[in-house]
Amino acid sequence: MLTHLDSQGRAAMVDVTDKAVTHREAVAEARVRMLPQTLSMIVDGAHPKGDVFAVARIAGIQAAKKTSDLIPLCHPLMLTSVKVELSAEGSDCVHIVARCKLSGQTGVEMEALTAASVAALTIYDMCKAADRGMTIEHVRLLEKLGGKSGHYQADAQ
Repeated sequence: MLTHLDSQGRAAMVDVTDKAVTHREAVAEARVRMLPQTLSMIVDGAHPKGDVFAVARIAGIQAAKKTSDLIPLCHPLMLTSVKVELSAEGSDCVHIVARCKLSGQTGVEMEALTAASVAALTIYDMCKAADRGMTIEHVRLLEKLGGKSGHYQADAQ
């Protein structure tokens, strides 16, 4: 069921007024593929712009907080926790995992997905001079907890 459409088929923000306040959590991921030398530069702390993971982490956290400004029908949320973890995966990939939490009337999936996406975009931005061929892959929801629809967990990839 598409909940962002009213009875006339027009876009509308979902009314969550009567929904119960519950603990809600969402986890999303993204991957950035790059040349092995680009990943080495990041991991070795040799990037001329500074700590790529630290900047991407902050960008992801800021993005989660601004999701309702970016996605028109998202509710502004009072997030209680946003964590963005970045790690080297193999010789040519950065794996990003974003986790958002709150106690509220609507879920935080879009905030987690936005955090992972913007962290990936920040890595691209910081490293594009060295590697314009980077790709952002597999942005997806890994897990959602809380709310009426219950627990969701993605299949392993």
